[in-house]
Amino acid sequence: MKLHGVLESVLYCDDLESNEQFYSDVLGLERIAAREGRHVFFRCGNGVVLLFDPEQASMVPAEVDGTPIPLHGSKGAGHLAFRAILAEIDAWRDYLAEKGVEIESEVTWPGGGRSIYFRDPAGNSLEIATSELWES
Repeated sequence: MKLHGVLESVLYCDDLESNEQFYSDVLGLERIAAREGRHVFFRCGNGVVLLFDPEQASMVPAEVDGTPIPLHGSKGAGHLAFRAILAEIDAWRDYLAEKGVEIESEVTWPGGGRSIYFRDPAGNSLEIATSELWES
């Protein structure tokens, strides 16, 4: 059972440490980069999940090889959907419950596909969904 991907996605988290633990230990994502107090990045399939401290990302400039990265940030909960296969949705629901993660909603979509919704420690809405959700 694994998450099958996400394109680059950005979420904001006031407590990077607890969120880093959640995304690595609970969701099983591989940490690929971090800057203490500012951000932590994870690999997910062919994409990445970027977690930023909103204060640091919106007020403290960053550079890559001397090139500035624009300031950015957001307040409030964001949303991210991970892709999974249908046969794994029930296993994910059960696994998350075992880890003490509350499932907020389970949806069977009229056009096909299933989703489960839950929150990370920062309150961001996370979804594990089947790709049938977006196929026409």
